[in-house]
Amino acid sequence: MSFYSETEMSSGTYLGRVWRPGANGPAVVTLRDNDVIDITSKAAPTVRDICEMQDPAAYVDAAEGENLGPLGTIAAASSDNPANIHFLAPCDLQAVKACGVTFANSMVERVIEEKAAGDPQKAEVIRARVGATIGDSLRNLRAGSEEAAKVKQALISEGLWSQYLEVGIGPDAEVFSKAQVLSSVGPGADVGLHPVSSWNNPEPEVVLTVSSKGVIVGATLGNDVNLRDVEGRSALLLSKAKDNNASCSIGPMIRLFDDAFSLDDVRQAELDLTVEGKDGFVLKGRSSMKEISRDPQDLVRQTLGRHHQYPDGIMLFLGTLFAPTQDRDVPGEGFTHKLGDVVTIESPGLGSLSNTVRLSTECPEWTFGISSLMRNLADRSLL
Repeated sequence: MSFYSETEMSSGTYLGRVWRPGANGPAVVTLRDNDVIDITSKAAPTVRDICEMQDPAAYVDAAEGENLGPLGTIAAASSDNPANIHFLAPCDLQAVKACGVTFANSMVERVIEEKAAGDPQKAEVIRARVGATIGDSLRNLRAGSEEAAKVKQALISEGLWSQYLEVGIGPDAEVFSKAQVLSSVGPGADVGLHPVSSWNNPEPEVVLTVSSKGVIVGATLGNDVNLRDVEGRSALLLSKAKDNNASCSIGPMIRLFDDAFSLDDVRQAELDLTVEGKDGFVLKGRSSMKEISRDPQDLVRQTLGRHHQYPDGIMLFLGTLFAPTQDRDVPGEGFTHKLGDVVTIESPGLGSLSNTVRLSTECPEWTFGISSLMRNLADRSLL
C-alpha cells in the first residue's frame, strides 16, 4: 500500500507522524526519495511546533533526520500492533474542528435528515419534494448572499425551514468540535461507529492545518464519520453523532504550502470516495471543493481570531458535498455502513486515506493523551 505517487512526492513537502516502538511514542516525519524520515528534534518535538514556524515547508525540507525505512513498508504496517512503526494521524496538539453544511447541496440532505427524524424511507419522500421546489437553484450559491436569502425564503414558504438553512446559506458558518486533541486516527486504522446508530455514512473532506495566528500552512484529507439517524433526531445530538472513539480519521500526511502547493490548489481540489463492503457492495462518490458555498479562508476567520484563540492551532474540516442516497439493501432506505466496509478517500496531491469501519466499542481505546505525550517527550529529552 502506498499513500502517494512518486510524482506527488517529488513535488510536495509532507509532514506527519509515526509510532516508534523503540521510543514508545510518536515521531515527526517527512518523506524523501520514497523513504520515511524522522525529523523529531528538541527544536521541534511536535507537528504543532513546526506549523507555528514562519516557513514550515522550508524547515522540513532542510531538517536533518533518521531514515526509518521505505514508505511502502511503513504504510502497510498494522496500526493495531504497537511493535510496528506505523502511521498516525498527522496532527498532535492542534484542536480538531469541523465545519458543517458548507455545501448548499449537502445542506438539503441535512434538512431532509431533520424532517425525516432519522427515518430513511421518509427521507426519500421529502427529498423528492425538496427537489421539486428548488431544482438546481443551489448550484454555485454563496452563503450570505442575496440569492441565498431568496432560496431560504422559498424553502420556508414550503414549510421546509430548518436550522440547517441558517448555517448553510446564512452569514454564520457552523463550526463544531469534531474530536479531542490526539484522539484522531490515521491511515490504515479502524474508524468507529457508535453502536446506537443504524443509518450512517463517511464524509470525505479536505482538512486545513492552521497555526495559532490563523495562518493556513497546509492541508490533508479527513473522514468526518457521521451518524445520520442520531443527528437527524436532533441537532442537539451533534456531539454524539460526531465525536466517538475512532470516529475521526485524518491523513495520510499534511501537505505543507510551498511554491508548488497553495490554498488555491485546495479551492480546486477534487476528492474521490470509494466504499467497499465485505458483501461485495461498492459505493463511489465525489466531493468538489469548487462547489463549496463558503471560502476556506472565511471558515478559518469564523473559527479562529480575536473572538476565540487556539494557542496550538487547529485542524479544520471544510465540509463535504457528498451525501449518499444510493440504496444498499432495501429500496428507498439509501446507504448505510456495514461493519468491515473499507473507506478510501483520495485526492491528487493529498494522497489516499483508507480505513476500515468497526463499532467504536470494538476499535482500540484511545489512551495516549496530552499527559502521555508530554511525559514521553520529557523522557526522550525532547522538552
